[in-house]
Amino acid sequence: MRLLVIEDENLIAEGIKLACIAEGFVCQIAENGNDGLEMIHFYDYDIIILDLLLPDMSGHEILAKIRMFKRNIPVIVLSGLNSTEEKIKCFSNGADDYLTKPFSRNELLARIYAIMRRASGHYSSILEIGTLAIDFNNKIVTIYGQEVQLTNKEYTILELLMFRRGSIISKETFLNHIYGGMDEPDLKIVDVFICKLRKKMAKVSGGINFIKTIWGRGYSVKEQEEIEQEHPSFKFNRLKAG
Repeated sequence: MRLLVIEDENLIAEGIKLACIAEGFVCQIAENGNDGLEMIHFYDYDIIILDLLLPDMSGHEILAKIRMFKRNIPVIVLSGLNSTEEKIKCFSNGADDYLTKPFSRNELLARIYAIMRRASGHYSSILEIGTLAIDFNNKIVTIYGQEVQLTNKEYTILELLMFRRGSIISKETFLNHIYGGMDEPDLKIVDVFICKLRKKMAKVSGGINFIKTIWGRGYSVKEQEEIEQEHPSFKFNRLKAG
């Protein structure tokens, strides 16, 4: 997942960034509202963490602008203000959650995971396609109950595919999520990661390819029905495994 933290208090921003990196997320920081809005235009984020009190504009103004051009991106508001009126105003303007300062690292991470699951239409920390399961909290991938050993980059690719199930993800988006816009290699490296990921998953699944290529556009994860059409035994094996 890729996160943007719009926060002018350096200690808070860096603390959030370190916590997110430890979870395997890509995290960037904007110290004011204008920089934050520019980065939102340039990058594709999965979630925004927004402080209300910024030096150049209010968080409410930023939230309104986000909702104008990034309608569906989840936003968690951070604030030292604890009044009911302030919270209602934020939710009315499109905030998905409201966290009062000071807050704990674990609570923030729990809220991030909960928001992302809801935004993707998933209410469990485990998402499944047949016997393929990914546990987002523990970062474990299993097929038929057997763990698939993945590198951090391979896991990041599969996590993005599963979170954005039903969407076509471009190679540029994969690179942004893996490298955070820093020293990104050639786009062909995405094909290499996908190839390795497919091989590892096929080895455990008995040859099933869970990822499809949309030529000239990118990749997407296959739906269960597609897999069953290609592998008629998959449905039987899925039922047997359950």
